[in-house]
Amino acid sequence: MKDTQVERQIFSISELNRRVRKLLDLNIPMLWVEGEVSNFACPSSGHWYLSLKDKNAQVRCAMFRNANQRVNFRPKNGTQVLVRCKAGLYEDRGEYQLIIEHMEEAGFGALQRQFEQLKTKLSAEGLFDADKRRPIPSSIAHIGVVTSTTGAAIKDILSVLKRRFPAIKVSIFPTAVQGDEAADQIVAAIKEANSYPALDTLIVSRGGGSLEDLWSFNTETVARAIAASSLSIISAVGHEIDFTIADFVADLRAPTPSAAAELVSPDSEQMHTQFVRYQALLVDSQQRCLIRYKQQLIHLQKRLQHPGSKLEQQAQHLDHLDIRLRRAVKTKMDNYRLRCNQLTDKLIRQNPKQRLAEEQQQLIKAVKQLQRAVSLKQDKLQATLAQSMHLLDTVSPLKTLGRGYAVIRNSKGKLVNSINEVTQEDQLTGQLADGELLLTVTDKTNKTLV
Repeated sequence: MKDTQVERQIFSISELNRRVRKLLDLNIPMLWVEGEVSNFACPSSGHWYLSLKDKNAQVRCAMFRNANQRVNFRPKNGTQVLVRCKAGLYEDRGEYQLIIEHMEEAGFGALQRQFEQLKTKLSAEGLFDADKRRPIPSSIAHIGVVTSTTGAAIKDILSVLKRRFPAIKVSIFPTAVQGDEAADQIVAAIKEANSYPALDTLIVSRGGGSLEDLWSFNTETVARAIAASSLSIISAVGHEIDFTIADFVADLRAPTPSAAAELVSPDSEQMHTQFVRYQALLVDSQQRCLIRYKQQLIHLQKRLQHPGSKLEQQAQHLDHLDIRLRRAVKTKMDNYRLRCNQLTDKLIRQNPKQRLAEEQQQLIKAVKQLQRAVSLKQDKLQATLAQSMHLLDTVSPLKTLGRGYAVIRNSKGKLVNSINEVTQEDQLTGQLADGELLLTVTDKTNKTLV
């Protein structure tokens, strides 16, 4: 257990992402990828962030401002594009992504990709190998030309041959040079030319045009027909800057139809003709060297990371932080706005005016209740008082006195209830209904009223 802990290597998330990014940079070469644009965004930094998808999957992509400034169109969601890119990893979030260096709309790019795929395939089979090229005869008396009889190519070839060596015999094998049926017609014309044993060599030619116009000479059937030919074939398709698959398979590529005619026609300046051929071979060799050196350069670029890559990472990180900050500020402001609304509602509910109005209503209600209670109490007390007054009047001594009775008190004001309480000569007071009498006791008899 102790030894296992010693051997264990623990990575931080940052170190793990850094190593994965380096592995992707070192082991995955520059790629061509085609897909549909989605989730396109262009923040204030000028960098482009998008996803490329097909019907089964999608991948995140970034194209930084120094690269997207060279794109001559503005992509949008749903645009089909072809991009040259390298695989990478956004370290801060651990997300796999493509860093796009070049973008073009699909179409021309698709044809170019088919061109490169077929070129790679045929090259791997050896159809471009120099040792398989048939030599062009040094003395040519009869040539065949596979081309359109109405195009500029045949006119240029015949004009040059007439000017340089009119004795050369020319056999024309007419064919379409563009369109859906052109490739099959070109193959049939090459086979027909090979049935003429008197021919010394064959020129396959057409005038210049776009990649779509020249596409018949980029088909696999035409390439294999040229490779299978027993006659040496000179490819003279398009202008000097145009390259087709037929050029690579043919025994010799002529930059133009006129140049092809010059190559096959004798001339006093034979050394010049050889020089042109050597020049073509040199260009081909230089191209191969440039391709090899370019591959070495790409390999060195992968090993040596340019500071710009780190700046791009930081720029992407800055954009991510900017998006997070804006989102956080918006959330905070929304929370403050909600809290403010809640406090405003609460303040309105706690407004003193409303509270005073409610208390005033309660007071008015209480006063009315008190008035009713006082009135009821007053009425009840008045009724009780009237009843008591009636009862008091009923038992009042004054009533009795009014009937002729009197109340006798001694000199001390005490009631005299019996004759035994007084003696002769006592001064008494007799209270009648309408006044008092001063009495002197002269005598007393013990007589009971009946």
